[in-house]
Amino acid sequence: MNILTCAGTAKADGRPSLGRRKGWVLLGLCTLWPAVAGAQQASAVSATAVQLAPVKVQGHAEADGTTEGTNSYTSDSSNTSTRLRLAPRETPQSVSIMTRQRMDDQGLTQLTDVIVQTPGLILDGGGNMGSDSSPIYARGFQVDNYQIDGVGLNYTGYTDLAQTSDMAMFDRVEVVRGATGLMNGVGSPGATINMIRKKPTRDFQAGVKVETGSWDYYRGEADISTPFNESGSVRGRLVAAWQENRSFIDRLKERKKLFYGIVEADLTSQTLATLGFSVQDQRATGHARSGRPLFYADGGRVDWDRSDSAAADWAYSDRYYYSIFASLEHRFDNDWRVKGTLNRGVTEYDEVLGYAAGGYPDRVTGAGVNLWAGRWAGKPRQDSLDLYATGPFTLFGRTHDLVVGATATRTSEDTTNYNLWWFDDWSSAIPDIYNWDGRYPAAPNNPATGERRLREKLTSAYATTRLRATDSLSFILGGRMTSWRSDKDTLTYSSGTVSSVNRAENDKFTPYAGIVYDINHSWSAYASYTSIFKPQTNKDINGDYIEPLLGNSYEVGLKGAFLEERLNVSAALFSVKQDNLAVAIPGEFAPDGSAAYRAESGTRSRGFEIELAGELAPNWQAAASYGRTLTKDRNDDPLNTDIPQSTFKLFTTYRFPEIGRGLTVGGGLRWQSRIYADDLGPAKQRLTQKSYALVDLMARYEINKQVSAYVNMYNVFDKTYYATASPSSYYGAPRYLKAGMDIRF
Repeated sequence: MNILTCAGTAKADGRPSLGRRKGWVLLGLCTLWPAVAGAQQASAVSATAVQLAPVKVQGHAEADGTTEGTNSYTSDSSNTSTRLRLAPRETPQSVSIMTRQRMDDQGLTQLTDVIVQTPGLILDGGGNMGSDSSPIYARGFQVDNYQIDGVGLNYTGYTDLAQTSDMAMFDRVEVVRGATGLMNGVGSPGATINMIRKKPTRDFQAGVKVETGSWDYYRGEADISTPFNESGSVRGRLVAAWQENRSFIDRLKERKKLFYGIVEADLTSQTLATLGFSVQDQRATGHARSGRPLFYADGGRVDWDRSDSAAADWAYSDRYYYSIFASLEHRFDNDWRVKGTLNRGVTEYDEVLGYAAGGYPDRVTGAGVNLWAGRWAGKPRQDSLDLYATGPFTLFGRTHDLVVGATATRTSEDTTNYNLWWFDDWSSAIPDIYNWDGRYPAAPNNPATGERRLREKLTSAYATTRLRATDSLSFILGGRMTSWRSDKDTLTYSSGTVSSVNRAENDKFTPYAGIVYDINHSWSAYASYTSIFKPQTNKDINGDYIEPLLGNSYEVGLKGAFLEERLNVSAALFSVKQDNLAVAIPGEFAPDGSAAYRAESGTRSRGFEIELAGELAPNWQAAASYGRTLTKDRNDDPLNTDIPQSTFKLFTTYRFPEIGRGLTVGGGLRWQSRIYADDLGPAKQRLTQKSYALVDLMARYEINKQVSAYVNMYNVFDKTYYATASPSSYYGAPRYLKAGMDIRF
């Protein structure tokens, strides 16, 4: 019998601890083990059952999309688009998969790193990592659809919280571009980002990574997966990561921690139970929502150093997230499968704002710049239940596929309100921005001004079917019925009054239709349509919420699979039409201090995308993409000009097995077209960032069977560029280096 020993560092009160907060309790396998220990005993009852169970589950694993251990830049399947388990070639939408191998090769440790390298996605980096002023765009529209293992993160109050996700616990990231209302119920038509967790393995494996790099960068990862009995019917996995780093930007310092645990148990040869948790803790000091003003008071351009910070030294961003999840899955003899997943996710965020982006400096004295200051904090909790059944059925002598499901999420938040931007008896002026070190003015006195109570509910049911009209022609039809409700009560201390905002959208139907035609053994043509519905939290200048986003999304394309599906290629044309698109009004605020927006109807986006990912030849992996998007309003004027219309991304590696035990070298190129913004600065002029290209390089040498050494260099030619087109943009990161050791057991 295997025995699991649990140990941790104890606090004075006897509770185990792995960090500064109570969430860093060593839940781990100590917590997960009792719930599945009975399954270990049951698995030993019959030797025959022990032999049969691994065979059945392993057969499923071969087609579940897992990328770990494949050494590949593509995956065999994805279900983010329709919940049907489809190969990329069978999916009538654009799907990109950032695999475990590619994340390792490129050193992509954070979700924002992945976004920058993913086809069709653009990080509009107005502020430091995780800032709400650094949105993600796809096909001309902001992305706010995030999922973990296919279950949506539906808190609409602060979607940017999902950006601060560490990649150590994930096997892959699946990105579906275009509208995905069928699986989300609500959301914009840009894209859905689905992060898929690592799973336990039947055989023991373990690894440790240590890294160091530019700007005092240090990171360590540990990953262990083990069976708990001889058959492997009960197995677990633990992943931990720690990182500290400074930045090329003065005063900015970051610290990140991750702890993830999961146990799987084959209760029978056809029933799988899963229980797990994750904890992420990320803190940044010297954190800012933007850079310094780019214009002098006389209208000329300021030439700041790349290291110049806009952050007050007392500004910080503190985010802490923990999740507990459980699922039960049963497979029937007729190949039908039923799965239910329960998840609770809790986020604590506390962000004290102080950044020198107000006003314009005098060219000689440096006077004229002021701080924007404030604070927001909260603790939203989301509970979700996801149920679905999927399997084949026979009709008119042919076999088809069907999935039916329902999802319910409940989000609650009780938090404290603080002032934003303006404060009595406090001067925000910086006497001389040229000699400013972030220490003055001191943080304003900012006591709580009130309380906010938010309750948000999302309930939906959906069905999707793939009808195989012929061996070559398939129709994918589906729909989702969604009801959404948000109740917000705000108590203002000064007046003692309570204001309430209650919004609801009931029984909104989102249709989906797709067609896939297999031209031959390698090529398929497809077309798809879906509608768009999304309640919005943006407010107009009067403080009223913008009406829900509505629209339609169309896509046609061509997909190919080669080399036994180890290489996938695709090309797509798309068109999106929207009403009530929220467009920011520069310099205007709603009564609560948030940015003011206007509703723009008749907007449209159209463009095309081309992508290649996978194995070009033995030992040669590559991923390349090109995309172009044009977004215009009803008057045919361009929208979102601060994001590039065209992007090209390439990364490739080749392994030389004959050099030592193996040498892998690789490189990448990221290019984007120009971006610009109008009416900026005191002279109301245009700011333009010309098109530019960045080059990255990597190398990895296998010292022996267990140990590899690697190095990554980014922005090799040290290109200087603005991260976005705004009146107070930071520069992008200059050339930097990371090096590390990867030890496998």
